Amino acid sequence: MAVKIRLQRKGSKKRPFYRVVVQDSRSAVKSEKVIQNVGTYNPTTEPAEVNLKEEEIMEWLHNGAKPSDTVRALLSQAGLMERFHNEKNTK
Repeated sequence: MAVKIRLQRKGSKKRPFYRVVVQDSRSAVKSEKVIQNVGTYNPTTEPAEVNLKEEEIMEWLHNGAKPSDTVRALLSQAGLMERFHNEKNTK
């Protein structure tokens, strides 16, 4: 089973709100078959509000979950991708 960390859109028309979820890559993005909810992203606020469960995300990354391009950018801004690569290289 291939696992991805990606955004799941919620909110109303022209008012996007996203959940950062761990999901089977074969299931549809809008599917409710979510393995775990690991954060939120609200791009409508100034500045954009990002809440991430860092330890749970790090655990999923170590177990082989692949982040989508947008989630990778959010994780990089939070410093999690650098932390992940540092931990991976020291092992």
